[in-house]
Amino acid sequence: MSWNPNQYERFKAERKQPFVDLLSLVERRPRMHVVDLGCGTGELTRELHQTLNAEETVGIDNSETMLLKSSGFGGETLHFERGDIEAFVTVRPYDLIFSNAALHWVEDHESLLTRLTSFLAPHGQLALQMPANETHASHQTAVDVAEELGIEPRRSPMQPPERYAELLHHLGFTRQHVRLQVYGHELDSSTDVIEWVKGTLLTDYERRAGDRWPEFLQRYRELLLERIGDKHPYFFTYRRILLWGTF
Repeated sequence: MSWNPNQYERFKAERKQPFVDLLSLVERRPRMHVVDLGCGTGELTRELHQTLNAEETVGIDNSETMLLKSSGFGGETLHFERGDIEAFVTVRPYDLIFSNAALHWVEDHESLLTRLTSFLAPHGQLALQMPANETHASHQTAVDVAEELGIEPRRSPMQPPERYAELLHHLGFTRQHVRLQVYGHELDSSTDVIEWVKGTLLTDYERRAGDRWPEFLQRYRELLLERIGDKHPYFFTYRRILLWGTF
């Protein structure tokens, strides 16, 4: 998918709070080696690195357009690499594997968490934040429009929070924190929801729709506003799963 950093960052302040909440779950330890999977522009990766006073932090993202902005945030002990989360491997264990709003794009979370756990140091930590807003009209409408137009809809790999707790236990995490949190965002209007998802969810549907993207977007706009109303302001609820574990 081709990500648009400017579109994504239109709601930069609203998107930051889940990162802050996830970071607050991480235990700060000396000389940590950290990897941030799905680092985006790298701005929050820099905050992660500085807050933990990490010895080294690596940010990984598969979007060249996002990583173009990371050059302004890197340094001697913080650097960025292009790569897919699915293909991530390491020969040196990490003290913290961190991922904020990225793993919901990766399939088969049971295998994914098993693989990521194998890359942790003996007392390492896993900290993940994943959107889980499929039941909201903003997401369900995309599925409905895709089916209406004969386009294959996106199926989310997200699991219930209790399943992630079971997985962490099975993988040997002796302490864990898993919660489903609803974030509320007061947007200027209902149409801002469309601008919000154009920076995330609809990026995938633009790829799926191809030449029919303008038709898809127009129908999505019509159906979504029919469902949520044309409100000024609009209170946008967004569900996210926050997950942390250590051995």
